[in-house]
Amino acid sequence: MSEQLRQVGYASGVFDMFHVGHLNVLRRARAHCRHLVVGVASDEYVVDLKGRLPVVPLEERLEIIEALGLVDEVVVDHSQDKTLAWRRRPFDVIFKGDDWRATPRGDRLEADMGALGVAVVYFPYTRSTSSTLLRQHLERAGGGA
Repeated sequence: MSEQLRQVGYASGVFDMFHVGHLNVLRRARAHCRHLVVGVASDEYVVDLKGRLPVVPLEERLEIIEALGLVDEVVVDHSQDKTLAWRRRPFDVIFKGDDWRATPRGDRLEADMGALGVAVVYFPYTRSTSSTLLRQHLERAGGGA
């Protein structure tokens, strides 16, 4: 198996207010593995991570990701510790935005995944669009999201 195309890839995220940045990561991930598993953060995990509920509830975020022709399997992600995700559904490579590269959380991810024999592949982060930016825009516009 080539380094470029691994058997099982894993991409995780909140996927709140699905946007082109999410699509970019999933398209790139799809091109780098034979079977793409996507972990969607549970509402509880999002509250722990960001201090607030996502705008779009978990069941709807799961449905959106499942509807994409790019994705082979969708699971609920419960923790920032991706070794727990790997124990529930083993994978060969994990994909992250390059905003994680050379950060404490990225270094921790690389160490944890390396211990399991899992490669970490970074993709360019889409800086022009994010759920945080969309939320801020809605709040400024009086949307109250």
